[in-house]
Amino acid sequence: MTDIARRGTARTRNLELVLGEVDRRGPLTRAALAELTGLTKTTVSTLVAELMAAGFVAESGVVRGGERGRPGVAVGVSGARMAALGIEVNVDYLAVCVVDLTRSIRLRVRVERDNRDTRPVDVLRDLRALALDLVDQARGLGLTVVGAVVAVPGPVEDGLLYTAPNLGWREVPVAAALDLPLPVDVDNEANLAALGELWFGGGAPDFLYVSGEIGIGAGLVVGGALFRGVHGNAGELGHVVVEPTGPPCRCGGHGCLEWYAGQDALLRQVPGGLTDLVGRLRRGEQRALGACAGAGRALGIALTSAANLLDLDRIVLGGVYVPLFPWLCPAVETTLAARLGRLRRSVPVVAASRLDGEAAVLGAAGQVVQRVIADPGRVGHVV
Repeated sequence: MTDIARRGTARTRNLELVLGEVDRRGPLTRAALAELTGLTKTTVSTLVAELMAAGFVAESGVVRGGERGRPGVAVGVSGARMAALGIEVNVDYLAVCVVDLTRSIRLRVRVERDNRDTRPVDVLRDLRALALDLVDQARGLGLTVVGAVVAVPGPVEDGLLYTAPNLGWREVPVAAALDLPLPVDVDNEANLAALGELWFGGGAPDFLYVSGEIGIGAGLVVGGALFRGVHGNAGELGHVVVEPTGPPCRCGGHGCLEWYAGQDALLRQVPGGLTDLVGRLRRGEQRALGACAGAGRALGIALTSAANLLDLDRIVLGGVYVPLFPWLCPAVETTLAARLGRLRRSVPVVAASRLDGEAAVLGAAGQVVQRVIADPGRVGHVV
């Protein structure tokens, strides 16, 4: 057992500094690390030895760059010992994944099911079983899962899912109910999906991620960091009003975007599942094309307000909007151009996420990885 606990503030900062440079820049020699960090070579060698013993880094081969041109042995982040657990509970599915410290996906599972108006205790019991199974599988791969983050479809305050209207849940202590044998945090799925796009989708440093599911959320990334707002609840795009006299929404308002552009809104017009809708769109069925165009216009109206308020240059559509993108995007772009044309020289680029519906669960796991890299002492010890 190797202990990397906090024995001194300066040492802790130096461990964080060295690990952070290795993570940001890729494999580096000890000499390169000394130059980048300003630490002595002896200090760097000691810190690297501790990080290697604890499983954070591993030697990755001989490269040039040693002292006086001699080859040096590079070290990189290791994916062999530690891993993070990403967990997601959404309206119509449960998902869990295991990601190692190199941000490689090692295990994943997704179960399609309708969780609407189902008791939280029942859903979270099944989600716990999925999570524990992947933790056991990870152990079989030689990985220790050091933490988990749960993505939920609603605002979170102090670890409590405050409300999830589309689930019919209110004030649910998700982490406590899961009762997993490891540290667990809870966050909004749209926020985590935006981070997933940033870390796993090759996202630009500034963009608005729109998560299209039964509900519609958004996450704003500015300068490579998530903007959360004062109470951590920024991004409730689905409850932006696009028609003040429209139908009542489960949130208590009227004419919300979700009513016009959410997954249920589309399937009300074209009965069946999402796969059926995509098939009908490919066949050019007018009812399906009209439903998608209408959703795109409504989404474009909401995004016009977002673009005016936030001065956006890039919008990424995720979730169910990915398979619908070829038919949805033209109406979004046309609406944005018509409404923004007089205020801006260009309208935001609209792109589809490359993560195929996994952005939130990957962002959840990625958040654990980010925290471990930023503060290796939080792991305590690794067996």
